[in-house]
Amino acid sequence: MAQGRERDEAHNVAIGSSLSVRWVQGFPKQNVHFVNDSTICYPCGNFVIFLNIETKKKTVLQCMNGIVGIVATNVPYEVVAFSDRRLRPLIYIYNFPGLTRRTKLKGNVLLDYTLLSFSYCGTYLASYSSLPEFELALWNWELGVILCKKSQPGTDVNQMTFNPMNWHQLCLSSPSALTVWTIERSNQEHYLKAKSVKLPMEDGSFFNETDVIFPQSLPKDPIYGPVLPVSAIAGLVGEEAETFRPKDDLYTLLHPTMHCWTPTSDLYVGCEEGHLLMISGENFKATVLNKMEDEPPRVGRNLISPVTMAYQKGGVLASGIDGFVYSFLIKDTNYKVEDFLEVEGPVEHLMFSPSYRMLLIQTDKGSIYIYTFGEEPTFEKVLEACDGKFQATDFITPGNEYFMGTVLACSPSSLSAAVGTQGGFVHFLDVRDVESPQAIHKAFLSKSPVQHLLYDQRGIYLLVGTSEGYIFVINAKPSSLFQILGFIEVGKDILQISTVSLLEIDMVKVMVLSPLPGTGRSRLEILTLPKRLPQVSASFADQRGRLRDEFVPKSVYEIEHTLSSAVLSFRSNQIYGFCNQVPYICSYLLPEKDHSGICILKPYQKVQSKQYGPGMLSLSPHGLWLITIAKCGFLCIRDIQTLETFARCRSHSPQGHGIQLVRISMDGQNILVNGRDDGTLVNLRWRRVGGNLTNEILEHSQQLLTSLRNTMDEENDYLSITRRDSLDSGSEAEHANMKSSSSQEELVHVDNMEEIPWIEQKSQEAIKKEVKLFSNKRTEIKRGIKALVKTVLDMMKENKAVDNIAKLEPQEFGLDLEELERLHDESEEEVAKIRKDVEMQNLAKRYLAELIKEECWNSMAVKGRALKCFHIPYVVENFPMKERTDEELKELKKVVQQKNIEAECLRLQKEIVEAQSGITLVKKHNEEEDEEEEDKTVKDSNLPNYLLGSLSTDFRVHTSLLSSQLELHSREEKINQIILLKDIIYKVKTAFNNEFDAAYKQKEIEIARIKERNVRIHEIILDLDLQESVWQPEFEDCEKPERTLVVENAEIRTLKHVTAWQKAKTELLVTHEMEQWLVSQGSNLRRQALMDMMGGVLEVKKEDILRMVIPQPAFMAKPETLWSEEERKKFKEYEKKVKELNEERDKYRKSLEAEMKKLQNAIQESTQSFDEHLKRLFEKRVKAEMVVNQEELKINNLVFSLLLDEEISSREAFLNNYLTRKQEEKSQTAEAIRKAREDLDVYKEHYDNLVAEDKVLDRSFKKEFSEIPSYQVDILYKLFKRRPRIHKQKVHSDTNSLVPFGERPGSGKLNKDAFAQLMKAMDDLDNINNMPEGLDPSVWDHFCMTRRTKVENEQEVKQKAAGLMEMAAFLRRRTDDDEKVQHEIEKVFHELILLQEDKVKFQLNLTIQILLKQGQVELENFQLLLDYSDAVLINRNIIEDLNSVIRTQGQKKVASMMESKEVHKGIFQIEWEHKKMEMEMEDLNQKAWDIQMLFFSRDHQKYLNEPNYDTLIAVQIGIMEQTIAVIDKTHKKNVENCKKLLKKLGRCSNQKDIANYTLSCNLREELVAVSERKDICNAMGSKLTCEKIAKERYENMMQYQKLTKISREQAEQISILQAEVERLRMKTFPALVQM
Repeated sequence: MAQGRERDEAHNVAIGSSLSVRWVQGFPKQNVHFVNDSTICYPCGNFVIFLNIETKKKTVLQCMNGIVGIVATNVPYEVVAFSDRRLRPLIYIYNFPGLTRRTKLKGNVLLDYTLLSFSYCGTYLASYSSLPEFELALWNWELGVILCKKSQPGTDVNQMTFNPMNWHQLCLSSPSALTVWTIERSNQEHYLKAKSVKLPMEDGSFFNETDVIFPQSLPKDPIYGPVLPVSAIAGLVGEEAETFRPKDDLYTLLHPTMHCWTPTSDLYVGCEEGHLLMISGENFKATVLNKMEDEPPRVGRNLISPVTMAYQKGGVLASGIDGFVYSFLIKDTNYKVEDFLEVEGPVEHLMFSPSYRMLLIQTDKGSIYIYTFGEEPTFEKVLEACDGKFQATDFITPGNEYFMGTVLACSPSSLSAAVGTQGGFVHFLDVRDVESPQAIHKAFLSKSPVQHLLYDQRGIYLLVGTSEGYIFVINAKPSSLFQILGFIEVGKDILQISTVSLLEIDMVKVMVLSPLPGTGRSRLEILTLPKRLPQVSASFADQRGRLRDEFVPKSVYEIEHTLSSAVLSFRSNQIYGFCNQVPYICSYLLPEKDHSGICILKPYQKVQSKQYGPGMLSLSPHGLWLITIAKCGFLCIRDIQTLETFARCRSHSPQGHGIQLVRISMDGQNILVNGRDDGTLVNLRWRRVGGNLTNEILEHSQQLLTSLRNTMDEENDYLSITRRDSLDSGSEAEHANMKSSSSQEELVHVDNMEEIPWIEQKSQEAIKKEVKLFSNKRTEIKRGIKALVKTVLDMMKENKAVDNIAKLEPQEFGLDLEELERLHDESEEEVAKIRKDVEMQNLAKRYLAELIKEECWNSMAVKGRALKCFHIPYVVENFPMKERTDEELKELKKVVQQKNIEAECLRLQKEIVEAQSGITLVKKHNEEEDEEEEDKTVKDSNLPNYLLGSLSTDFRVHTSLLSSQLELHSREEKINQIILLKDIIYKVKTAFNNEFDAAYKQKEIEIARIKERNVRIHEIILDLDLQESVWQPEFEDCEKPERTLVVENAEIRTLKHVTAWQKAKTELLVTHEMEQWLVSQGSNLRRQALMDMMGGVLEVKKEDILRMVIPQPAFMAKPETLWSEEERKKFKEYEKKVKELNEERDKYRKSLEAEMKKLQNAIQESTQSFDEHLKRLFEKRVKAEMVVNQEELKINNLVFSLLLDEEISSREAFLNNYLTRKQEEKSQTAEAIRKAREDLDVYKEHYDNLVAEDKVLDRSFKKEFSEIPSYQVDILYKLFKRRPRIHKQKVHSDTNSLVPFGERPGSGKLNKDAFAQLMKAMDDLDNINNMPEGLDPSVWDHFCMTRRTKVENEQEVKQKAAGLMEMAAFLRRRTDDDEKVQHEIEKVFHELILLQEDKVKFQLNLTIQILLKQGQVELENFQLLLDYSDAVLINRNIIEDLNSVIRTQGQKKVASMMESKEVHKGIFQIEWEHKKMEMEMEDLNQKAWDIQMLFFSRDHQKYLNEPNYDTLIAVQIGIMEQTIAVIDKTHKKNVENCKKLLKKLGRCSNQKDIANYTLSCNLREELVAVSERKDICNAMGSKLTCEKIAKERYENMMQYQKLTKISREQAEQISILQAEVERLRMKTFPALVQM
């Protein structure tokens, strides 16, 4: 419907006036393509621009449905394909250079095509779309049909190319994958088959991938069941299981950026990591090429990753982001990098021309360079692009040339232009020479960016709008040096400025549109600038440059809705506005009478606009046309009276955000339209326009030019003078080459950092004048302030000296109370803000603490706590437990009920089967009831403990409902067993927690008793005045964990913030407590009197005996001699009382000590008994934890078995699903084979018919010409067999050497061309000149016709034969695919059989838990292994019986062995006694020989011969004593002599010391002299010969003395050793004694 409506509108517009495109300016944002050897093309906005490289001529092709998407070219056919960007886009194919549409391709793509690529051979076009289809489609673009298509969900492709040598191969690359698609054809059927290339890792190495579906290297685990693939463990059963990999098995691969084909059908791939890959065209395996480094890499020239690549002979050309083009010379698996070319910026695209004579280089900004190969290579810039898009444009008066920039306007009154910058500058340019404009003036208005520049219609003023809401009024004449007249302050965010300056009016109307944020309204301000303002600007503006309101009147209007644009009509009584929210264009009438304040305008005329999005309005130069532009991209020209559209043109599209700016020339013949985001500048011209419309605007332009001619001449002459002066003075001006066919960058000057904006200069000048005017007043005020400050300081000093009650607060001396209040308010706000933040943080922490408390404390039915012993380091912890949920209880109840029902059913079945008598049944039943009544708490399970697998029965827990571990085969039984085991764990924990709670209460009682006893012990210690401490046990934090949740005041380190009401409350409480204390003190006078008189008691207690003291009598202060008898008696009584008191004290002290010891013993006994109880509880805790662990181990085993069962089920489901998919694929391949075979049979039948017809033509030749003579028939038959030679067009050798792909395989077009050449050659053979002599011309004509039929039939047979071979190959490939699928199916069946066997084996081989004691497991050689594959589980009784038999036989064997041992023992004993006697005999003989050889000295003889040996010894002792006395006397004399000698030697020593000191001083001087001499000798480099000789002689003498000393010592040692040897020889000399 939308397209139909647009066609109707176009038809209505065509009836009247219409616009057409004259030319388009723009720069490529996509890759540039060659159409032929001399023409390139690129998309730009709604157009495809064709550029002839040689002539630089441009041709434009417009897309009528919006912006152009992707573009592709086919050089052999010279066609261009492009897509549009709209919902359900189309692909258009146009011929070149005719630019006629050849066909239109319509697919099922919803949003956009991202890639297009032509095959070099054949009429094939590949397209790829992104979201949501991700579809690859192959088209026959001549027929306009899709041959085949495939979808790749989630794959974004950035490059797609056909193999230049084989159109059957298509390569698609993305940043993460590289896929080669093979196109298979069978007659008219086409199929796409993908092959992904395995990329290496980031370091260039490959990793071995395991088969995810059928892994072959999985380990076998005989204990824990079969080992399954990771996908089965993850529970995946769908198609995602085929590609699933864990996170740890994922490796980062290389990221392809660009690829190119080679003549051998290989691929070169450049990667982001800097690697270069070669992909083999046969097996599609990747090889990492090695880089050869001949020289060290240059700084800043490292090629990180190739952005674009192009193949050439011997390698590739590649470029990166450094602005260089590199040549990669590839040889085998190595390559070498060489510099090829340097470009000004980063290169984005490289492409060779079809003849490979030129290389196209495209930069990231859009500039295009051509490098031409040859003997003298040339490098030429074809298109120079600016960085960015067109911002603004305007016509140069009179309108036949235009100018472009960022924010600009061209003056109507002179050949000058103004350009605004983001820095607040306005540059004025001389544009008399359009190709070389020159800057002539610069104005720095403000620091805010310039957003609007506008000249009025007569060029009197230049209005400059900034982002701050200032409008500067500048004299537009160059002769005034562009004087700034002043500024006007309006609303911020100015949307549009409109002016009305007519020839017959001496004023300029200015209207400013700005929004009112938050109100949904717009504001219009209309200013009136008089024409004489430049002459009287000083009086019209104040000192700060603001134009006065009384001289520049301003009217303010408001619109009740928002406008995106508004203009003022030339009659100044009407405003036209473009509504922002709704698609309407409204006109508003201005009130005729003047008004004060704000006037609300109502719409006068409302016309619905068929343009959507924010729009802009502008008036034609004569004010009768209203031009509207909007986001939709349409430009409409309306009649100002009726607002009806009479001309319409779509130059841009909404995908590029429509039109940004429109400018119309003064004569209305040229219209410039600038796109917002598509970077396109379009020049429109009138294709058909009414005569009245043209006459009106031409007449107005002539009048305006006539009125401005004198002014323009004068101003242009001034411009020439200014320009000549600037050239003569050598000023540095920037020249920009601004041509009418290219865009320009924004004019940028290096501005001085110290330059001050004009508005600030005016403000500073005004401030200086004010300062100068009020300088005296300022001085007086400063003087007064200083005096006031001094007075306040004196008052503050006095305030410090007064009393506190009269002292003022420091803030009361503040004079600026408002400032103090403001600072106080700011500080309060800051404090409140900080307090709020802290409160929010505290609230978050409290919330988190509450969550933790709720999860870890409140939710626990039994809180976790511990108990510690009093004396031993034992700690017992309870089991923290949560309350069981209703679901758990419900499941438990269900399982228990199910187990009871099963037990009852089993019992009844057993009774029925056994068929016992009724009496026996009754007796048995009564016996069972009696047993149940006797002990209901005892377990009733037939399972022994070792098969039960735990010690839970020791805690009196029922285990009768548990199933035997040998019977858990089904999933339901395992789940029920887990529920019952959890219940057992809960009961065990509950039983232990009950005992723990009892112990905890007992400890509380014990601590309370100890406190009571400690009170008495503390009293006794105080009475006895002992320095002992009282042991008082307390609960620790681990025993009372709830203390952790309570924060004590002592734990808070910071001061608590107290609010005002809390302070008041605290003061009231303190006052109330003080009053109560005073009242209590006043009413307790009796107790106070008792305390003062008797110490607070009425009688003396027994405890006071120790503190009781008997006062001494007063007379004891006198001397005892002065006492009287009475006093003496009193003293005796005093002593008696003191003695009695001391005795009482001793008795009482002993009783207290005994009581304290008794209490301490009682405390010790009670705490020790508690410790013993807690010790037993600790052992039970260990046992309970052991039971819990045993039950949890059983649960874990069951859970593992359930998990493994689920994994096996998942694996089985996946294999079944995979089998289903393969079976479907098998049916598809079988159907494809059937269809291919049928097609092949039909085709072969057709081929056989053609061959038969060809043979029939050959055989029937002579029959057809049987009427003519036989020799003529033979001649004709030879001519019939003759075929013309088709001379192939020779390619020039230089071209053949440049093109790396050489002659490519023939395509459909080439086949048609070859057939046409053949028919042309047949025409030459059919010429009458080749007719044999004597042949009838009619016969010759018939012969020619027959031969032509034969040739055509042969050509058709050749084509059919090629097609037949292709179909046979296709059938063979389909058969291979079918066999491969069949092999996969068989593999799946085999895997399913193995899996089912493993599943059955796993369900039968159960993992059970057995309690065993030491010695119950017997292993050979004590090999403790986990592999019990050959082990057998049997009953214990069998082993015990066997062991008893073995034990009996063993005892018999031991008895016989003992008897044999006793016999051998007797034999050994007799032999030992015999040996003992022999050894004793040898000892006695040796002793006799020693006695004979004993040494007998003289002393021994004297002792034996002397009868009075003791007397003799006494005499000898006396003689020795006398001798000692003599020796002692002699020794004393010697000592005296030695002392005298020492004194003498001491005196000599002192003298020697003095002499030595003198000599040492002399020696020091001599050493100094010697050292000086040595230094001199060393410096001279020679030594005296005598010194050398003396030194050598000295060394020889020292060596001789040393050797002499050594020889002397050795001689002494030898003599000593000889004497010792002689002594030993004499000592051992044999004595011959008669035996």
